[in-house]
Amino acid sequence: MQNIQQSSKEVVAEILSHADITIDGKRPWDVQVHQPEFFSRVLCGGSLALGETYMAGWWDCQNLDQLFFNIIKNDLSSKIKKSRTALLCGAKALLMNCQSKKRALDVGRKHYDVGNTLFELMLDKHMAYSCGYWQGSGELDEAQDAKLDMICRKIKARPGMRILDIGCGWGSFVRYAAMNHKVEAVGLTISKEQAKLAAQRCAGLPVDIRLLDYRDLREQFDAVVSVGMFEHVGYKNYRHFMRVVNSCLRDGGLFLLHTIASNYSKKHCDPWFDKYIFPNGMLPSISQVGKASENVFVMEDWQNIGPHYDKTLMAWFGNFRSNWDQLQGSYNETFYRMWKYYLLSLAGAFRARDLQVWQIVFSKGGQVGGCQFSQ
Repeated sequence: MQNIQQSSKEVVAEILSHADITIDGKRPWDVQVHQPEFFSRVLCGGSLALGETYMAGWWDCQNLDQLFFNIIKNDLSSKIKKSRTALLCGAKALLMNCQSKKRALDVGRKHYDVGNTLFELMLDKHMAYSCGYWQGSGELDEAQDAKLDMICRKIKARPGMRILDIGCGWGSFVRYAAMNHKVEAVGLTISKEQAKLAAQRCAGLPVDIRLLDYRDLREQFDAVVSVGMFEHVGYKNYRHFMRVVNSCLRDGGLFLLHTIASNYSKKHCDPWFDKYIFPNGMLPSISQVGKASENVFVMEDWQNIGPHYDKTLMAWFGNFRSNWDQLQGSYNETFYRMWKYYLLSLAGAFRARDLQVWQIVFSKGGQVGGCQFSQ
């Protein structure tokens, strides 16, 4: 057993060296290994094992975000054989509709219902759980103000409009649009906890929060937005999603799609994220969005704000860490390590430009003269 572990350690050390990462080194991105079995476990289990062993306290790293930046920027995943779990995730995505109406509820229960207090302490004043826009912004509240304002400008929000928000979260956008642009809004969520708090936060405003799957809506609106929800739709449902939005949009209306995205087409999520953070999630590619929207919408504008998510995630982690004393009565140390791994590994991925955030503006039938936006 000792020889096997020693051999596994040498293999892992060799792989990490390609990203300038040292085992038990002294730099902020080096890994400190506490459990010798870590090496063989990660070689056999891939990304799922890497995350699970971190949650279990088998290893540490001073700056997880920088560690993942190095790993991703140097494409270390190509040097490790795919785990059985990753292969099974791929097979499941091909054989099943992992984002069916029934399975879509999984992410609501597993992630968004984990506790409103956690998100209240981690997010900004609007409780916007999506990438902020840091152009000219120095803090999280300002970045989310700028993002919400930019969305309103892109859909040409004005008094009297009726707007639909698919995946409204805790009501950040519908609340902002109603307060600042005097619109009427309907927000959809599949999370009971989100719906409850969003309704409280929007009390007294012309906002209707509904616990409803987007596929069950049969109404029309002047504009539609979907911010940070398309990641849960799934490639088998992209085309249907676009058609549902089209049916809900009045002629000439605008649809803004804000989504995390991948640089290449794939059909399943990372195994660790699928198991612990976003069950049944997946990120769209340019070609997948293009194919789904073809002959359904006119694409008016496509902006990439992906680099802004690095700063957003780091700000969320700063809030999470500084408020942990108020949270640890409800969550254990394993949860803390899981949530830290989630936020900081994603920050590293966005910093390495492995992940993107798109804001795409579509129109139903095209807008004469096009849509011009000052960003």
